[in-house]
Amino acid sequence: MDFDSHSSVVLDAALGLINEVTPGHRRGRPYRPPTGSALVTAITDVIRQRDRTWSAPPSPEAAESLAAYGVRMHAVIAAVAEDIDTACEEVNRIMRETDATPVLARHDNEPWHLHFHAPDAPWDISWAASMATGLAVVLGNATVERLGICTAPACDRAYLDVSRNGTRRFCSTACQNRVKTAAFRARKGAGG
Repeated sequence: MDFDSHSSVVLDAALGLINEVTPGHRRGRPYRPPTGSALVTAITDVIRQRDRTWSAPPSPEAAESLAAYGVRMHAVIAAVAEDIDTACEEVNRIMRETDATPVLARHDNEPWHLHFHAPDAPWDISWAASMATGLAVVLGNATVERLGICTAPACDRAYLDVSRNGTRRFCSTACQNRVKTAAFRARKGAGG
């Protein structure tokens, strides 16, 4: 039984957004987030993968607004390991700015479910409020250490470890394989 499916969806969407809009490195290469119409397309893809009922792409302004929140949320996740207080304070700021408010909603022929934004909030603000609240749920949980930034060289993408043993350190299998391959080559080169 899953009592918290909406929280899981918005948290997954937050991680997808964060990884699309944050400059840095991805899988061993420099990463520049999309801009303009490519940003609208990227954000549309992130949301559609998690919310199949949503169809209209955001305006360029709404996409840029949500992307700015995504970059701030990346900083939250990066702060988790070093300074949980800073991470929590920033999530609280985002929730205050977006007027994150729990409300039961019913739309698109779905049953009643919990949203984390005012019913009349603009698209970008409603997603930012929901995503920040999803992060807050994790930050306020004993398993907060499962939220992290990839430890592979030249990668700073965010992840949430939902594995049974909680030992994930990489954002993807690709990064895990890069690290294992480099270690294997290093051993072979050292005569091991």
